[in-house]
Amino acid sequence: MPRVVALYRYPVKGFTPEQCEVVNILDEGRIVGDRVLGVRFSDSGVSDDAWSKKHQFVALMNTPGIARLQLRFDHQKRRLCIGLEGEVLVNEVLDEKGRSKIAAAIENYVLKLDENPLSSHPERLPLRLVGNGITPRYQDNEAGQITLHGRASLAAVGAAVGDNDLNELRFRSNIVIDGLEAWEEQSWVGRRICIGQVNFDVVMPKSRCLATQANPSSGKRDLPILKTLTRVFNQEKPTFAVAMLTRGVGGPIQLGDKASLIDSMHLAD
Repeated sequence: MPRVVALYRYPVKGFTPEQCEVVNILDEGRIVGDRVLGVRFSDSGVSDDAWSKKHQFVALMNTPGIARLQLRFDHQKRRLCIGLEGEVLVNEVLDEKGRSKIAAAIENYVLKLDENPLSSHPERLPLRLVGNGITPRYQDNEAGQITLHGRASLAAVGAAVGDNDLNELRFRSNIVIDGLEAWEEQSWVGRRICIGQVNFDVVMPKSRCLATQANPSSGKRDLPILKTLTRVFNQEKPTFAVAMLTRGVGGPIQLGDKASLIDSMHLAD
């Protein structure tokens, strides 16, 4: 029986994850504490509390070097701490003054990187730290889909790129399961599954971007993940993992929970 072997949430969109023993799924389908903040370009043209596409944020797809930053977010006190190689760059609460300091610290770090989206785009400055630190809002998809992959699929990609220890953080999934064949989770698209006591519709395969090519430790683009997915695995578009929505009722999911197919019929049936 497939089981949950890892759980992740990402307090700040595009930045390092929190590894969890339990995640709580809201009835609407988002994970409590996941993507509750984002670092948005000044010229994005949308309000701070509005969803927008990831190309309007500092994120791994445009700034691979942020993978080197260590991030800790105190969800109760709403305090964000960002460090680099043991040095604290900023540690502030989410009041107006603190937000300004956090955004400035990130801006200063990003501008020093060889690959960054700011140096040639002054209109994107100053950066803005958006989100209230409570509401999950800045997922890649406006519906806030939860993502899942199987460890066997990860191993298949790792073998194809010559890295048998391929770090699953490249794919930024929320839920990781073991006990499936490689790519078996892709066959769940259009079907219904249960993880723990939460039922999901598996709505689509997850398309991938340049974020997957950033090494989660070094922040360097070091592996041709996208070409590998299309050429080695004959995918029309590079995809890895699946995106899911709840059946309207959330609840907790914890390590060790079983994942099972509960309806083999396609959702349109």
